[in-house]
Amino acid sequence: MRDKTMNLRARRGVRTAIAAALAGLVLASCGVGGEPVENPKLSKGKVTITFNWWGADPRHQASFKAIKLFEKEHPNINVKPVYADWVGYWDRLATSTASGEMPDVNQFDQLYLSSYAERGALLDLSTVQKYLDTSELDPKALEAGRVGKTPYAVPVGNTTNSILINRSLFKKYGVQLPDTARWTWAEFKKAAAELNKASKGKVYGVGPTGSDSFSLNVWARQHGNQLFNSKGEVSLKPSVLASYWKAILGWIKSGAAPSGSHIIEMDGVALDQGDMINNRTGMGFIPSGQFTSFKEGAPKIDFDMADWPSDPDTPKGSQYLKPTMYWAASSSTQHPAEAALFIDFLTNDQRVAKIFGLERGIPGNPAAAKALRATLDKPGKDLMAFSDEMSHKVGDTPPITPKGASDIDAVLKRQYQRVLTGEADPDEAAKTFVGELKDSVDAAS
Repeated sequence: MRDKTMNLRARRGVRTAIAAALAGLVLASCGVGGEPVENPKLSKGKVTITFNWWGADPRHQASFKAIKLFEKEHPNINVKPVYADWVGYWDRLATSTASGEMPDVNQFDQLYLSSYAERGALLDLSTVQKYLDTSELDPKALEAGRVGKTPYAVPVGNTTNSILINRSLFKKYGVQLPDTARWTWAEFKKAAAELNKASKGKVYGVGPTGSDSFSLNVWARQHGNQLFNSKGEVSLKPSVLASYWKAILGWIKSGAAPSGSHIIEMDGVALDQGDMINNRTGMGFIPSGQFTSFKEGAPKIDFDMADWPSDPDTPKGSQYLKPTMYWAASSSTQHPAEAALFIDFLTNDQRVAKIFGLERGIPGNPAAAKALRATLDKPGKDLMAFSDEMSHKVGDTPPITPKGASDIDAVLKRQYQRVLTGEADPDEAAKTFVGELKDSVDAAS
């Protein structure tokens, strides 16, 4: 998970700069570092590896504790921490990779995994499987760490998309929610509009999310489509994206959602400034892993989570497990065995799970997750219960974001805002978005 207090506008805006940096640095396979080590083996002598992550102070402190524990068990391996906030992390990683100095172990986001893997910057983890055990991880989650057929990354945790519900508001204004275990989109819209009407316009029923590729991919899968195919090509149909935006415009027209200008204003604000946490909106779309952040930010609000609404013809398995982040190693590391051993430790050790808590997501290792669950408060246990429930509903993991598409959310946001302001109708904006995305992917291939 990225930092919950960070302004999302800054987070998203940096993606275009990162993509440009990657292109400008030309991370070709011949220019990302030294020759890979053949037949990796653990060294008996002193070894230093670098561990690189983004985050805020709570993540830093937890990472330091994990490093100290690892070094105690492996006294010949020194782990050097390298860290930054989200904005500075990717620019520095691109620069260090191009100069052949990529850190040994890196925290990764799926937006950039393919870009680095296809440029030869990441270690093929099948070459170090002797030191990295992934046998207990969900195969669907592991698939999200592959580029082509090669495993380049191990998911740290997983999340699904969810509807966050402020049950306090629905109770306050006497609005009955439908059965959220089997609700339809029509019922969702009706409940949202009724909340706005019952409150006499003081609150809105739903805060839409039309500029987030994670949510868009779930919508697309509900309509028999998805963003990318297995060849790394853009497969999203403009008509599917247009239907997504038309649904949102329908919510606005009915009073279920606020005006387009308000949506634009609130898109990307810090969590503590948002409508959901300030009792101004009854429902919103969030990655489920953010649930505890909302509970911590507003403990008096009765927040709940539900699966997305669907319709009778909605394909099963539209939801999917999206890694909160990954662990990946540099292809130029001179200590691949030690790097793999450290990733194994971060992934599977139950003590690390307790140290990290839910800050990086629910651990993928079931035993580690079970150990963590025993230490959690009620919101944390509620999140894990929801995750368990959703694990039985998810479908196959979709192909990851291909090289050239790392700025997808920035492009999506630009066209979404044109729709919200009336500058373009949904069909026109959707065609423009798909065209721009295809051009970007084609140019990078």
